[in-house]
Amino acid sequence: MDILSLKKLALLGAHQKPLELSSIEFASHIDSSQQTAARKLKNLEEENLISRQILPEGQMISITESGLSLLQQELNDYQEIFSGNGGKKILSGKVITGLGEGQYYISLAGYRVQFQEKLGFDPYPGTLNIKLDQPSIELRKRISGAIKISGFTDQNRTFGRGSCFNVKIRDIMGAVVIPERTHYPEDIIEIIAPVNLRDYFNIEDGSSVDVEVIK
Repeated sequence: MDILSLKKLALLGAHQKPLELSSIEFASHIDSSQQTAARKLKNLEEENLISRQILPEGQMISITESGLSLLQQELNDYQEIFSGNGGKKILSGKVITGLGEGQYYISLAGYRVQFQEKLGFDPYPGTLNIKLDQPSIELRKRISGAIKISGFTDQNRTFGRGSCFNVKIRDIMGAVVIPERTHYPEDIIEIIAPVNLRDYFNIEDGSSVDVEVIK
């Protein structure tokens, strides 16, 4: 996988709109022979990282969604390297008021028993909602909910599935709860813990919070 050639095409603008570029021109940008440049473009196309339209006078090159995802992954890696967190994954943001649904759902026996069994604590009936900053939004996208929470039916009402991943705020272990909703906001995380986090840390709306992701 030739990430350097893909990055050069992005720097030339192929991630925004089709770029008219000959193999000879591309060779000058990557300091190689025309044959090498043509081979690199062919390989990127075969890997579905770029698409090409051959024209009589040259070719139009566009970076595909797969190519953009690879570049985003590269950006995320560099952000983590230079974050200064010593290899830790830290989600940062500010406390906000939620919709008040957390207390109800966490109190349901069908969920509560699973939290106790799979997370190892009895959650306080409520969530701490945090609106993430932009770098943390990108990091959050890379973290999957490895702990699966099953849906269930109670009194003829169906409650959906979800997932969690473990986190730590200072000295308190908790978990981010991810409901299985199509349009769940990507900039908001909901945290459950064995204590009322607002009271325990004396935090309120607008307070800055760092959340360490525990693998």
